[in-house]
Amino acid sequence: QVRVVESGGGLVQAGDSLRLSCATSGRTFPDANFAMGWFRQAPGKEREFVAAISWSGSTTTYADSVKGRFTISRGGAKNTVLLQMDNLNAEDTAVYYCAADARIAGTTSDPQMYDYWGQGTQVTVSS
Repeated sequence: QVRVVESGGGLVQAGDSLRLSCATSGRTFPDANFAMGWFRQAPGKEREFVAAISWSGSTTTYADSVKGRFTISRGGAKNTVLLQMDNLNAEDTAVYYCAADARIAGTTSDPQMYDYWGQGTQVTVSS
């Protein structure tokens, strides 16, 4: 079983920055390389794609709503990912979920392509 754990959420003011981290663990696929992505879900809305990164880190994809403000990158440890969020606004308020899958060759914004999901971390931006 693969476990996905997010951290770094919190309450910030509009214009502030926040960095989310995500780590995977588990012994099911010890040598697997995971492509990873971030999704978010605001109250009363469907889960939406935020950003994704290939297992090598060479390819990244962003939703239009965060392009230029958010940066996804691989963490220092294997199968970890960071999401640097700058110039946050109230519309970014949501629960942010990290997802991972070893079968994705590049990146994908399709949540159905990810097998492993974290429990989510709350990001609240006050205006």
